[in-house]
Amino acid sequence: MAEKKEKTLMAQRFRGFLPVVVDVETGGFNCKTDALLEIAMVTLRMDESGWLYPHEAIDANVIPFEGANLEKEALDFTGIDPFDPSREAIGEEEAMTKMLQFVRKEVKSTGCNRAILVGHNAHFDHGFLKEAIERTEIKRDPFHPFSSFDTASLSALSLGHTVLAKSCMLADIDFDNKEAHSAAYDTWKTAELFCYIVNRWKELGGWPLKEISDGPEESFADMFK
Repeated sequence: MAEKKEKTLMAQRFRGFLPVVVDVETGGFNCKTDALLEIAMVTLRMDESGWLYPHEAIDANVIPFEGANLEKEALDFTGIDPFDPSREAIGEEEAMTKMLQFVRKEVKSTGCNRAILVGHNAHFDHGFLKEAIERTEIKRDPFHPFSSFDTASLSALSLGHTVLAKSCMLADIDFDNKEAHSAAYDTWKTAELFCYIVNRWKELGGWPLKEISDGPEESFADMFK
């Protein structure tokens, strides 16, 4: 009988899920109709002491899919010209294939079972990611289909703020507003922020979980009866 392999620290920490930080820049707020223009991902690693850190980044500028809506207000906000040849944009299918291969490889190398999206206001990024995967008919999606970790919520709890730039500053993470609203930059900063929050929780004694009772007969549920 083959010996069972011990789970990696990363797999233990998030129940077998690998956090992957994702940020998108888009042509509007509707993930079903509006163009995906930029996407970036950052994988995370954990050292032998259990401290989390950003590991590797990947990003792509994306050609709007056929029939995609582009809202002028959104383009003015991000400063993106979707049809500027200097963007060196690639098709959505090529971009998503590259991104998801990158994630699947990292899930395997960290001993995890699946990826879970980390984002600042994660519901927005998750929606655009899932729609792009559906449009391109990619079958092997490594991400959890509906769960995500939202650094806006985590920042509200731990730092008392929800805006990415302000939350980073409160966590002593350098943030350049001139670089903001680039998927590559925002993703890396979100990764640093997520690692800060997770590591701070560990530093305060919140992880690993301590045994509640040494008594052999008393279960966790018994403690709350």
